[in-house]
Amino acid sequence: MARTEEHQELWGTETRKAVENFPVSGEPIPAPVARWLGRIKAAAARVNAELGLLDADKAERIAAAGDRIANGELDDQFPIDVFQTGSGTSSNMNANEVIAALAGEGVHANDDVNMGQSSNDVFPSAVHLAALGELTSDLLPALERLADALEAKAREFDDVVKSGRTHWMDAVPVTLGQEFGGYAAQVRQGIERIRDTLPRLGQIPLGGTAVGTGLNTHPEFASRVRARLQDDTGLEISAPADPFESQAARDGLVEASGALKTVAVSLTKIANDIRFMGSGPRAGLAEIALPELQKGSSIMPGKVNPVIPEVVTQVAAQVIGNDAAITVGGLQGHFELNVFVPVLARNLLDSIRLLASASRLFAERCVDGIEANRETCERYAELTLSAATALNPYIGYDKATEIVKEAATSGRSLREVAREAGVEESVLDEALDYRKMAKPHD
Repeated sequence: MARTEEHQELWGTETRKAVENFPVSGEPIPAPVARWLGRIKAAAARVNAELGLLDADKAERIAAAGDRIANGELDDQFPIDVFQTGSGTSSNMNANEVIAALAGEGVHANDDVNMGQSSNDVFPSAVHLAALGELTSDLLPALERLADALEAKAREFDDVVKSGRTHWMDAVPVTLGQEFGGYAAQVRQGIERIRDTLPRLGQIPLGGTAVGTGLNTHPEFASRVRARLQDDTGLEISAPADPFESQAARDGLVEASGALKTVAVSLTKIANDIRFMGSGPRAGLAEIALPELQKGSSIMPGKVNPVIPEVVTQVAAQVIGNDAAITVGGLQGHFELNVFVPVLARNLLDSIRLLASASRLFAERCVDGIEANRETCERYAELTLSAATALNPYIGYDKATEIVKEAATSGRSLREVAREAGVEESVLDEALDYRKMAKPHD
């Protein structure tokens, strides 16, 4: 957290009251939300000056202070607990007071800094844009990096044939590359799901003031502020589909969280598969080797654990939990205002941050270094009795079933039992080609 003004407290009475009223978690609002409050206030001051509503010198002093907040210089000036009044009024007042103190003589926190605004439209706008910004600049690039890493392994392992598995039981052969290609596609689908939410995240209620009517604000204020913010950041920021929907409901945040939950589910499947395939090294599957990052046991010498997949699955569990709280928070849109916005902000920004960090670690400290145990994989492909499926077109399901049962009971190979059952060698050569089974249409 940035430290400024030699730790001087720049906030005023309303912030101090809120600090005293909400000693709940010791956790302030997410820094990206505070920074977006500053960015919005700066743009609002410049627009109000353009509209002739605010003295130009005063407006520029307000904007300069807002810019400092936006740049992260004043994170420590936002001490109010995230579990506060549900509209975020306390944090909006916090921003107004800090900016007024920095802007200097003659600047009023409400009349000047908050001109044309209400906590009810500014705070949720800051939350939406913080989420939009963090998704765009942090999570999506991290997921792209992970997808690239998985695709690289899919190409590297394209010719490594192994036993497929369904219900945790042996199935017909696949390649390790096909499995990793599937993982990459899951991540790519997650990226698209997130991208689909961005236009609605970018629809902000700014300009609605208290209840969505736009009372006490200039009719051009909101559009001009949005245009400034979009020019400054490159983000797609737009007017709401309807001002009353945008003020009363936080469905855009709920939708974005749902996309993150889906990504968390995908990452859990991928991480679990990878750690199961890496189990062993002697009494597990041992189809792949994961990078050795640290000692795995305080008592068992030489043990190495799949620590990064374990981190990924823990993060996924937290994201799923965050989504549950966001879902409950989204339900609390009563009449003209949702009153769970701070906790929505906390959990959504937390999910974005955690998934971004976990995705980068997964790519860089696990997936990039995975090596295939080719001999083990190919031995499993030859051992799987489900390969008898390829005999169905030649000898029928029932006879193939008899061969599988005999092979399982006797411990002999499918080929040996099938030959004994009268299946011609040319048929066996054609049907029991494991690479062809994995890629029947190549």
